[in-house]
Amino acid sequence: MTEETWHEARLIPTSGINGAEEQERRATSALLAVMTAVREFGRALTKPFGAPAGNVETYIEVPFVLGEKKLYPDGLIRVSRGQKSWTALVEVKTGSNELAPEQLENYLDIARGQGFDAVLTISNEIPAIARQHPTKVDKRKQHKVAMHHLSWTNVLTEAVMQKEFRGIADPDQAWILGELIRYLEHPRSGALEFDDMGENWVGTRNAIAAGTLRPTDKGVSEVANRFDALLRFASLRLGRQLGTEVTPVLSRKELADPSLRTQSLVDDLAEHGTLTGAIRIPDAVGELVVTADLRAGRVTCHVDVDAPREGRQTTRVNWLVRQLRNAPADLRIEAYVMHGRGAGAAELLTTVRDNPGVLVADPAKDLRSFRVAQSVPMGGKRGRGRASFIDSVLAAVDTFYGEVIQHLKAWSAAPPRLRPEPETVERREVPAALVSTALSSQDGAEAVPAMDAEGVPEHQDEDAVETPADRDDAPIVAAE
Repeated sequence: MTEETWHEARLIPTSGINGAEEQERRATSALLAVMTAVREFGRALTKPFGAPAGNVETYIEVPFVLGEKKLYPDGLIRVSRGQKSWTALVEVKTGSNELAPEQLENYLDIARGQGFDAVLTISNEIPAIARQHPTKVDKRKQHKVAMHHLSWTNVLTEAVMQKEFRGIADPDQAWILGELIRYLEHPRSGALEFDDMGENWVGTRNAIAAGTLRPTDKGVSEVANRFDALLRFASLRLGRQLGTEVTPVLSRKELADPSLRTQSLVDDLAEHGTLTGAIRIPDAVGELVVTADLRAGRVTCHVDVDAPREGRQTTRVNWLVRQLRNAPADLRIEAYVMHGRGAGAAELLTTVRDNPGVLVADPAKDLRSFRVAQSVPMGGKRGRGRASFIDSVLAAVDTFYGEVIQHLKAWSAAPPRLRPEPETVERREVPAALVSTALSSQDGAEAVPAMDAEGVPEHQDEDAVETPADRDDAPIVAAE
C-alpha cells in the first residue's frame, strides 16, 4: 500500500457520518468547541448579537423541561465578563433540513423562563435580507428574547476572514480554526452552499417566456426572495475571497420593511421579466449591479463611474479606456452628459479604444458619467451545475469584479501647484546712446546750484572745482 492512499488524521473527521441526526450533532459540537477554543472566532460570531467581550462557554444537548415535555436544544452558548453575561440556546440544521416554527417557539418559551437572552439558529437557509429570520414565528414570544440566525455560509465566511485576514494570535488556535474551515467545506458536513432557486422557479420562468406572468401568481414572491438570497450568498462568497464585508444594497425603507423590496422585485418580474439587485464592495469605484433578464436569457453586470470634471471630452473617455486596457473587448460603454435625460452614446470597448470620439455625441456638453456593462448567457436550471441560473449569476459577478471593477479608480482633481518665483535679472550695462541727458529724465528732483560769473557754483571753493585743463583727457594746446 502506497502513502497516496493514506488518509491524514483530522481533528474533526468527516468519516462515520450516518444520517442527518449524526451530521447535525457533529457540526454543532465542532462549531461550539472551536468557538470556545479560538477566542477571536467566538467573539466575531457573538458580538453582533450583543454579547460582551468575555469568556465563552458552550454546551450541547442541554435538557430543559417545558410543561410535560423534556426538550433538548442542540446547544447553549454563554459569554461572561464580570457580572455581565449573555446566554443563547442554539438550534442547528444541516443539509436541506429547514427550521420548524413550533420547535423554535418552544425554545423561545424556555429561554424566557430561564432568563436567557436569545435563541440562535444555524442552517443552510439564507434569508433574503440580513438580520431577517427565515422562519416565521409568533412575534409575541420575542418581546423579551431575541431570535437570531446564521447560515452555514455566514459561519464559513466569518471563519475564513478571521483566519486569513484579521488573524489569530495563537498559531495552535489558528490551526484549530483551519480544521473547522476544512470540515465545513467538505460536502459530507452538511454545510451546503446556496443550491436551489425553489420549486416555483421553473413555472415562473416559463410564464415569463409565455408573457402570462401576473404579480399575484403563486410562487412569484418566493422566486423574488430566492434571488435576494442568491445576492446575499454571492456577497458572502465574494467577501470571503476579498477579505472584506461585501453586502447587498438596500434602502432604509427596505431594511425596515422587507416586503417593499419583495414587492418591487415582483412588479419588475411581471412587467419587464427582470430581477435586479446591487452589491456594495468597500472602496470600489461604484456598486456592482446585477440584472437577470429572464425574457432575453442574459445576465448583465454593470457599474457607474463618474467622469473627470476637467479636460476635453475625448480626454475624459481616454481616462476610462486606459483603466480598461486588459478588460474584455465586448464590454459596453455608455456615456451620460450633464443635465441630460436618458442614456447617451453607447459603444463596445473595442470600438472606443480605436475612436474615443464615438462616445461624444455633442462636444458642447460635458460628460457626467460612464456605465461599464458586461452581458453573459443566463442558465435556466433551478439547481447548481452547468447551465444553471445560480452558477451563471455567480460566475458573472466574480468575472465582472475581477476583470473590471477591481481595476477602476475614481477620478480626483490634481492639487493646485505653487507659482514659481521669478528669477532675478542681472543689471546690464545700458549703451550710452540710449541714456537721455534731459533734466526731465533724471531720477531725482535735485536743486540746481546758482552760478557766478566764472561759471562756478556759489559758496564753493574755486580750488575744489575741476576745470577742463585739470582733467587727464583735456586737449594739449601748444605754447605760442
